[in-house]
Amino acid sequence: MAVNPETPANPETPAHTDLWVERTGTRLYTGRSSRGAEVLIGSDGVEGVFTPGELLKIALAACTGMSSDLPLSRRLGETYDAVVHIDGPADRENEWYPVLSERMELDLSELDADAQERLLLVVQRAIDKVCTVGRTIKRGAEIELELDVES
Repeated sequence: MAVNPETPANPETPAHTDLWVERTGTRLYTGRSSRGAEVLIGSDGVEGVFTPGELLKIALAACTGMSSDLPLSRRLGETYDAVVHIDGPADRENEWYPVLSERMELDLSELDADAQERLLLVVQRAIDKVCTVGRTIKRGAEIELELDVES
C-alpha cells in the first residue's frame, strides 16, 4: 500500500490518513495508519489484542472524551483528569451491541452546584454536536464493501 503523507494547504484541514488491517495469523490482525500507528486485533481471550467490538467501544469513549476536552479544559484547566468508561455486552444470538453505556469520571468538586450543572450541560452539548463516532452509531452508517480479488 502506497502512503502519501501530504501536507495540508490549510492547517485546519488535516491530510487524509490511510487505514488498513493486515492479517498476521488465524483471526489475528494488525490495524495500521499512514501516520505510523498500530493496534493489535484478535479474538476475545487472546492476550495483548483488542477485539473489533472493543475497538468500537474505545473509539466511542475516546470520541466522547475528546469532544468534551475543550469546554472542560476551559473551565477546569489544561491538566484536568477524566476517565471515560464504556461497556455494552454483545447480543451473540444477533451479533450486535444493543446498548453501549458510557460513564465519564470528572472531579468537579471545586465548582458549586450551579456551575457544575452548567458545565455538564455544555459538555453534553459538545459531545452531541462533535462526537463523530457517537453520531455515526446513533444515526447508522451505510457500509460499502468491495472485494478486490486476484484471479
